[in-house]
Amino acid sequence: MHGAVMLDEQGSVVRPALIWCDVRTEKQCHDLTAKIGQERLIQLTCNPALANFTLTKLLWIRENEPANWKRVRSVMLPKDYVRFRLTGEHATDMADASGTLLLDVANRRWSREMLQGAEIDERLLPLLHESPAVCAKISSKGAAETGLRVGTPVVAGAGDQAAGATGMGIVSAGAVSATIGTSGVVFAATDRPALDPRGRVHTFCHAIPGRWHVMGVTQAAGLSLRWFRDTFATNSSGTQETYDQLTAEAAKIPAGSDGLLWTPYLMGERTPHLDSNARGALVGLTASHTRAHVVRAILEGVAFSLRDTFTLFGEMNVPVTSMRLGGGGARSPLWRQIQADVYGRAVEIVEAEEGAAYGAALLAGVGAGLWPSVDAACAATVRVASRVSPQHAAVAILNSSYAAFRRVYPATNSIFASH
Repeated sequence: MHGAVMLDEQGSVVRPALIWCDVRTEKQCHDLTAKIGQERLIQLTCNPALANFTLTKLLWIRENEPANWKRVRSVMLPKDYVRFRLTGEHATDMADASGTLLLDVANRRWSREMLQGAEIDERLLPLLHESPAVCAKISSKGAAETGLRVGTPVVAGAGDQAAGATGMGIVSAGAVSATIGTSGVVFAATDRPALDPRGRVHTFCHAIPGRWHVMGVTQAAGLSLRWFRDTFATNSSGTQETYDQLTAEAAKIPAGSDGLLWTPYLMGERTPHLDSNARGALVGLTASHTRAHVVRAILEGVAFSLRDTFTLFGEMNVPVTSMRLGGGGARSPLWRQIQADVYGRAVEIVEAEEGAAYGAALLAGVGAGLWPSVDAACAATVRVASRVSPQHAAVAILNSSYAAFRRVYPATNSIFASH
C-alpha cells in the first residue's frame, strides 16, 4: 500500500519506488496541509496528510528530483505495477487508492480539488475499479514471462489490509478485526464513510463495493516483543529464546503485570496520537519485577494501544458486534486471552491464517463468477476455528491498568517533543 511507482512514456521505471514506510516527506505533508487546510483535507480524502501516503512522495520527487519528475507519465502503486507488467493496463482499486491522498473516499472517485491543489495531472493516474471487478486480462507478453494463459482475467484486488479483512470475513458493518504483526491494526467494516475530524484513524474504501472501513494503527505491536527478544533474550552462546518461551514465562504473572505499564511507541505512533516523536516507555518498575513481568507488560501494552482505536470507534459511533484476531499475535494463547480481557469481549480466530492472500483469492473468485458477491464468498469459505471469552476478574484489573496507560503518553510526550 501507498508506495509510489513512477513510469516514463515507454512504461519504464523512472526511479526506485518510494515505499509505504519511507517518511522523508514530512515537509511535503506540512506544505500540503498549509495549502489546502487540515479540515478541508480530511473532508476531501477522509484522512490527514501523512508521510506514508503516495501523494506526499510524488511531491517530494517533484521538489527534489525535477529531472526525474519531468519524465513521469504514469504513477501507480506497487501491486498495480505488477498488474501493468502482466496485462499492460493502468488500473487500481478503490481500497488501495484510498491511501494515495488523491481519492475522494466518500464518493469513490479521484478528487478534482486535491489534484488541482497538489497540481497533479489526472492523466498520470490509473483507472479506478472496485476490488472484485475484472479490470484486465493477461497479455501475450505477461503470459510469456509467467506461464499464465493469455486472456486469463485479472481482478482489481486490494491493499493488504482490505484483502486481509476480506480473508477473515470482516465485510459487513459491526465486524471488526485486531491483527498483530510487526504493526498492529484494528479494522472495522462500515456501510458509510465514518470520519474522525482529527484524522486519528484512516477511513478508506473497503474491498466490497458500497462499503468502507475505518482503521487504527499501532506502529510497533509485534515489533515491541521482537525488540525485547532480540535485545534482552539472547543467551551467552548467541541463541535467541523463542516467543513461546517468553510468553510461557509471562503467563505465570497475574493480569495487570503487578502495576508495570508499557507504551509501545518504538517508532512514534499513528493512532491515536499522530506523533512521530512519541517514544516507548516502561513505567512503574520496582525491585520485585522480573523479566516475565516486562514481557507480560509488553503484551498488555500493545493490546491497550489497540484498544485506543476502539475508544475512537465509540466516539465515531462505529458499531462493534463481533471481533476476530489475526496475525502472529493470534497464534499466542496468552496474547489471545490478554486481548479478550483488554477489549472486554469474546474474540474469534478463523481457520485460514493466510489473511491477505486468502482475501485476494476470494476477490478473484468473485470476479471469475464462482460466487455472486464478496459476502457470499466469505459466507461460503471463512470458518471460525476457536473462540476466547474474557475472564471477568482480569477484565476489571485491566480496565484499571488501561486507565493508567492512557495517562502515560500525556505525562511523557513533552520530554521527547523537542528531540
